[in-house]
Amino acid sequence: MSEPDIMEPTYWRKNGWTARVIKNEDDDGWAVEIHKVGTAEPALISPWVMGRDKKNPKPFDGPAFATFVKTASEVIDRSARQRDAALNKRLSIAWEGRWYEVCLALVADEYEPYGELSAKDDAGVEVARKRVAANFRFTRDSANDWVRGGFEGP
Repeated sequence: MSEPDIMEPTYWRKNGWTARVIKNEDDDGWAVEIHKVGTAEPALISPWVMGRDKKNPKPFDGPAFATFVKTASEVIDRSARQRDAALNKRLSIAWEGRWYEVCLALVADEYEPYGELSAKDDAGVEVARKRVAANFRFTRDSANDWVRGGFEGP
């Protein structure tokens, strides 16, 4: 069951997101902290404007909330894409008239991180899989060597 929506001047919770106006620690101003519900860390912290009295924060409204949620969603998506790109790499290798897609997937295990090297042929069938050290250098040369060596090693 989802939490009920809250729309107060300095705190909103709606559609799985919360926005809270907080005191800016760097100056006398205000900031907005945006959280995806269920996460400990804020997805975004952004400056917020003073109200008309030049002392208190401006009350939150629907358009501001929607803008902050959109921006925070983009930050989360970009971070996930960067993390995925860092943990998963792939190259296409040609050998003896066939194409292979060679992939390295890093497994960030807390105690024993490692990588999984795999290869699929041009029909999409996995032809090899091998566990490698987390610091394995995945380059075009290392992928070529693995394919040309009959998927032995590295």
